[in-house]
Amino acid sequence: MEGANIFNIQHFSVHDGPGVRTVVFFKGCSLHCKWCHNPESIRPEAEILWYPEKCIGCRACEVQCPMGAHSFTAGVHRIDKGKCSHCFLCCEECYADALVRVGEEKSAEEIFREIMRNKAYFDQSGGGATFSGGECMLQPKALHELLTLCRQSGIHTAVDTAGNVPWQSFETIKDLTDLFLYDLKALDPDVHRACTGAGNERILDNFKKLAEAGSNILVRIPYIPGYNDQELEGIAAFLSAWPQIKAELLPYHSLGNSKHRALQEEDLLDVTAPTKETVTQLKQKYGFL
Repeated sequence: MEGANIFNIQHFSVHDGPGVRTVVFFKGCSLHCKWCHNPESIRPEAEILWYPEKCIGCRACEVQCPMGAHSFTAGVHRIDKGKCSHCFLCCEECYADALVRVGEEKSAEEIFREIMRNKAYFDQSGGGATFSGGECMLQPKALHELLTLCRQSGIHTAVDTAGNVPWQSFETIKDLTDLFLYDLKALDPDVHRACTGAGNERILDNFKKLAEAGSNILVRIPYIPGYNDQELEGIAAFLSAWPQIKAELLPYHSLGNSKHRALQEEDLLDVTAPTKETVTQLKQKYGFL
């Protein structure tokens, strides 16, 4: 069976499609959004998350590391990322979970067994399996296999995508997908490139084709003050061509910053989360959920 590169399987989610869901997070993304709340999903290769506040100073990582990437000076634990060979021996040795490997290869069969554990909850709640990321559609063969297994077992499926993949990838899985959760971040290509590192021409073209094919779509719009807040009106106008398609506004939150720090990234986004009142007003103004 086809293997998938994933970094998490989350059970009992209620925010990624209808009902109670199991969410499979694929590793690797074709965008690099400044506000990403799953930054460990962007690079396809396995990585180390380092939580220094959990470190108990046992120095087992320093002993195990064959490259000398770990050091302790005056009680301060430092990691030289330039020396790290990603052998993950330090993660295996760290029982305080200050060093955590993120990213692993699993077969579609292994992942499907995890999904099936919760089928009774899916049946009771109208839930199912959601495939997310990163960008799950960068691994179309594994995704197709998982969607096929779910369809054969009567499990509702959702594909969470930013749409920045070849249209052929959509063609291989659209008839097996019950719901697309489709991200639209900006309508202006220059704004989109500044925010994500890529243009949006292919994203919008794929969306139009998917909508015209009659696929079930829920649009999800991240709202990031100071970055794409001027794009909401344009997105609402663009979506008005498909009145049957609903759009959900997702306000920025800073919960991903701890993972950015754990990846030793220093350029954290300096954004204040919008108030509930502001978000409510925008939803009412543009007809977003």
